[in-house]
Amino acid sequence: MGTVTIPRAVLAVDAGFATTAIAILGRPAGRWRLLGSLAGPSPVDPDDLAAILVGRIAAADPELAEAVGLRADAIEDLPRLETRSERPQTLAVLGASRRAVGLVEAVAARTPWRVNAASPETHDPREMTELALRADVSAVLLGASEPPGPDERSALDDLAALVAAVAIRRPEMTVILAGPVASRAAWIDGIGDALGDRADRIIEAPPLRLRAGPDEALREILEGLLPRSADTRHTAVRTALTLADVLGRRVELLEIGLEGGLRAVASPGVADQGPAVVAVRTARAGLIAPDPEQGSVEAVLAWTTGSLDRHRMGDRLRDLRAQPWADASGDGARLRLAATRAALAQLVALTPELSAMPSPDLTIAAGGAFALAPGPAIALAIADVVRRMGATQIAVDHARLLGPLGTIEDPDERRPFVMDLADDLLAPLGTVIIVGGMPALKRRTAPFGEIELTGDGAPTKHELLPGDLAFLDLPAGDRALATLEFRDAIRVGRRAKRLSVPVSGGSAGVLVDLRDVPLRLPERRDRRRAALVAWGELVWPADAR
Repeated sequence: MGTVTIPRAVLAVDAGFATTAIAILGRPAGRWRLLGSLAGPSPVDPDDLAAILVGRIAAADPELAEAVGLRADAIEDLPRLETRSERPQTLAVLGASRRAVGLVEAVAARTPWRVNAASPETHDPREMTELALRADVSAVLLGASEPPGPDERSALDDLAALVAAVAIRRPEMTVILAGPVASRAAWIDGIGDALGDRADRIIEAPPLRLRAGPDEALREILEGLLPRSADTRHTAVRTALTLADVLGRRVELLEIGLEGGLRAVASPGVADQGPAVVAVRTARAGLIAPDPEQGSVEAVLAWTTGSLDRHRMGDRLRDLRAQPWADASGDGARLRLAATRAALAQLVALTPELSAMPSPDLTIAAGGAFALAPGPAIALAIADVVRRMGATQIAVDHARLLGPLGTIEDPDERRPFVMDLADDLLAPLGTVIIVGGMPALKRRTAPFGEIELTGDGAPTKHELLPGDLAFLDLPAGDRALATLEFRDAIRVGRRAKRLSVPVSGGSAGVLVDLRDVPLRLPERRDRRRAALVAWGELVWPADAR
């Protein structure tokens, strides 16, 4: 057997729709390290970014560059770990009733498909035909209950005939039948002799469930129709799984990009069982919807502090989608984070089963949506939307390595990379402690409790008010024990008046959040803005407010 040559340096590339990020990994002394990273607006050439980064590394540490064989004129010779975000394919969802559409759309929304839905109650036959025949539609999903309800029977045959006609007109299109459609005479007569030629394109899904909760069988079919590729969100799940096992901690990954989002919770292996992961990728959680007027405007307005009306906000979001790197500081950065909160809220709404899990040990923010905000603002944005009672460490995938590392398909080959890079992979932001079970107190001026941090340095104490939002300094790399004591019993994982949790530091330090769980923003716009402004003053630098 021949010996396996391990490269001395590797180029990692994460090419998104808005941002292309590259990183150079080196192995100067038998251990992989992150030597540097750089990002630029897409569609910048990764080789151009790599040449700049190699030049900087060589200028800063010529001996290191020579030790790992980095040369600006030999970028193309570097082995690569490359991922590329893929534009969502469009799925037309047709249902025999508004209720049936709601059932199948709720499942399809939890997949990377971009979903356009219609039913006889909302669209006429001509509109549904145009929707199914649109050039960007790759598949049609026809759903009905089994047995069909009274509100579905009259329309089911007409829809079955319509979809059969579409299948004949567009032989390259995939058709998924969810419910008692394939046995209907209208479908059999409509598809006719074409069924034999279309057998691989007609998929019968299991009957829809009428109970609440995800319909995983249909979701697996929809995800199975998408090509297996080096899509960033698909491969990042693998890295999160390996990271959880390497660290021995429960890890939650929250990724928001221009065209979609990912939420995954990975747990380390126990005894003879391997690590486990639950993940949902969705096109619904993109930073900006393709048509902001239909999807993003109201949601983003709910998180903004400016005076934009609905129409001007729509214009700003369209500009942001067209040029994601424009207006990247000041008010532009705050608008991006408001859009990120709205997208994150959509992601949380689509994943109730993940929200019901205990607070993870580590929460990772990833994706270009978080790139321009300061660390404390990122930590607060996550605390605003993902409101689990408990404590979690917050970190950022600053070099965009989670996706590229996941292209190493063999877990045994991926594990050494993740083990070596564990200290370089993530930038720590700090720890978020969300306190629940607060009593409804009329006065907020009197302290309700206090927190004390004890570690290597002098103890730090801070009094806590009902509804308080407090940041305590704790530098990156430092660890401490946070002891919380209250007048009445509260809940942080368990109900008690006094409890202690280990915390770690970062640019945001330790954030103690005593606001409502879930967060309730005032209905009146002026009061909501005032609350958001007050919280924003805690996390944004004075020149960026």
